[in-house]
Amino acid sequence: MRVLLSTALLLVPSVVAAQDDAWFTKNAPGLEALYRHLHQHPELSFHERATAARLAADLRALGLDVTENVGGTGVVAVLRRGDGPVGLLRADMDALPIAEETGLPYASTVRAESADGRAIGVMHACGHDLHMACLLGAATWFAQNPDAFAGTLVFQLQPAEERSGGMKAMLKDGLLTRFPRPQWALALHTSHDLPTGVVGLRPGFAMANVDSVDITVFGKGGHGAWPHLTIDPIVQASQLVLDLQTIVSREIDPVEPCVITVGSIHGGSKHNIIPDQCQLQVTVRSYTMPVRERLLAAIQRKAAAVAQSYGAPAPKIEFGEFTPALQNHAELSAVVRAGLVAAFGEAKVVEVAPAMGAEDFGKLRDENVPLCMFRLGTVAPERLAKLQAAGELPALHSAKYYPDYEEALRVGVRAFVAAVHAAAGKN
Repeated sequence: MRVLLSTALLLVPSVVAAQDDAWFTKNAPGLEALYRHLHQHPELSFHERATAARLAADLRALGLDVTENVGGTGVVAVLRRGDGPVGLLRADMDALPIAEETGLPYASTVRAESADGRAIGVMHACGHDLHMACLLGAATWFAQNPDAFAGTLVFQLQPAEERSGGMKAMLKDGLLTRFPRPQWALALHTSHDLPTGVVGLRPGFAMANVDSVDITVFGKGGHGAWPHLTIDPIVQASQLVLDLQTIVSREIDPVEPCVITVGSIHGGSKHNIIPDQCQLQVTVRSYTMPVRERLLAAIQRKAAAVAQSYGAPAPKIEFGEFTPALQNHAELSAVVRAGLVAAFGEAKVVEVAPAMGAEDFGKLRDENVPLCMFRLGTVAPERLAKLQAAGELPALHSAKYYPDYEEALRVGVRAFVAAVHAAAGKN
């Protein structure tokens, strides 16, 4: 589907200038209160019921056409402003199973139960609370400025990004068929290493393909004093961990970004017992499909070869949910960048490096929807410099990460508005 805009690169979204300090000063208290509420009340993937209900009510109060329970707990709100392009803005709602250690007065104290029955903390350690507040701010701005945009905006609040299942569930439940189909889609994501006031963007690959692989290697159990009577699966697994590392270093072109990480290995129950199996959990990351296919095939080959070399049964290899690479549409990204530069100035819009993290927003590309995700700086410049100098800068998914939300929220809302007008060719 063609993005509008051979000429939009030349357009300056002057309407963004109309979103001045007076508007934000009026609306900031409510948006900041929403952010703190979301931060204090995080919910895990596919359990975002209270979060979804709160945001649905807020969007409905703005006069939007709101549908709840899309793909589980997802929310879709539609704002129609006559004829014109259809655009989609997306934010994710779920939090992480992390106990917060920020010491903030509005820190999360929420506890939940893990799948195996353990008590765990819950925290918005990836900035999804800020994503939601920025989206609500943009929806508020467009609802309150009816002459600023001609067309239709779809606001998507997605569950379960952290488990990479929410976008798939919403697509399956009719995101692109029950609601106006977007000609382009926009999202922002917090950045832990960009200062507030700065936004980052890159065309092309921005985040990676991600596969989860569960491997069980089998052996023959017995006593640790008589290993010759056993087939030791822990030794097999140890060799496999090392063999897997040679896939990237010796089988893939060095200029192709990819990584294989064994994140978990479990086997045995006591010092002197050789078990009969050992489990490994592996994450596999790449950008292109040919490289992905080579990595997965090599993992199967290496695991089978290790088992054969020990005279062990064939391993069990299970591939989990696949998340495709997030590839920003080149033309749309150039147009969005022009809009962000017009809003903030050239010095405040930087090109960011590609990352090997995952984002299921990229699934929209597989549905032929041009997309662009940009990065939002979230740490005040002085605090950022101090943390970097001390080597103590918390990354996303850290129990100590938090955004300086007042300024980040202001910039995030303005960035969404600027990006929409650029994508729509509004001057």
